[in-house]
Amino acid sequence: MKLTTPGGHSRPSMKDVARQARVSMGTVSNVLNNPSVVTDVTRERVENAIAELGFVRNEAARRLAVGRSNTVGFVVVDLGNSFFLDITRGIEAGLDEHSRQLVLANSDVDLDKQNAHLTLFEESQLSGLILAPLDAPLDAALAVRDRGMPLVLVNWPGDEDTCGIVNDDEFGGYIAARHLIENGRRRLLFAGGPFGLRAIADRLRGAERAVAEEPGVTLEVIETERITMRGGTELGDELSRRSARLRPDGLVAAADALAAGAIHALQVRGIDVPRDIAVIGHDNNHFAHDHVVPISSVAQPGQDMGLTAAALLLEEILTPDEHTHRTVTMQPSLVVRESSGA
Repeated sequence: MKLTTPGGHSRPSMKDVARQARVSMGTVSNVLNNPSVVTDVTRERVENAIAELGFVRNEAARRLAVGRSNTVGFVVVDLGNSFFLDITRGIEAGLDEHSRQLVLANSDVDLDKQNAHLTLFEESQLSGLILAPLDAPLDAALAVRDRGMPLVLVNWPGDEDTCGIVNDDEFGGYIAARHLIENGRRRLLFAGGPFGLRAIADRLRGAERAVAEEPGVTLEVIETERITMRGGTELGDELSRRSARLRPDGLVAAADALAAGAIHALQVRGIDVPRDIAVIGHDNNHFAHDHVVPISSVAQPGQDMGLTAAALLLEEILTPDEHTHRTVTMQPSLVVRESSGA
């Protein structure tokens, strides 16, 4: 029996395509799944028939038949952060090279949503999963992996059974503080939080290392409740209430949003950025370039991280016996703009 559309019309089947193109159903299958074995003339005839009939393959039925999918799932912690959009583009580019598709789900910084997306993708029999997780226990993700689903973590370290791709956040904090020091700043402030977040703690450690190398430079540390624009505004308001003598002359913000909020609050109260306080953020979010004071930032190699995640996952899927689980660490870079006074 043919499938029907919601409007009651019969959906064309592979048999209809074969009849229209005057080929066997096996040839239609090859055009859809293994086109390299079909001659150009025959393939074109089948593709024309597909277009004329409006045939759409039944992916669920195909997956049941072959026991696998050509689709990879990516569960991302926060699509509001352009860093993760860059990772997504990298994953998609890496999968495109192997004719694989990407399905994207945003957990929106919600652990229950993250776990629900993982369950859905596992039940859909996708060929593998990439996860940019919350800074929280990975029990659900590791359970999916233990049931046989290839899994790669991005922006998170792997273990002996899982690959991971991480950014060297300690080096990021180091080069941010080093940049301000090299531009003559001597009273630095590191702001971000909570410090229980691995990336924030690593960035602070890097800033501390840079300051320790330079005699006469001090580092104040403020733990913020959040690394958002609002958190930055609260930080800027607090700094603006201080006397000039007690204010830092350089701010290392753990995120661009925090830097942007702080700059806005400082400027409103007549404290000039970068003359009075030089500011550098982190992540090189897309809005940093367009801010009223373009924000210097530490750029994470998001697209390269995504490409690497896709390559590791495909390696595990296609050559599992030769695959070795490992964590790849990638280096951030400095993007200098007006806010740091360089």
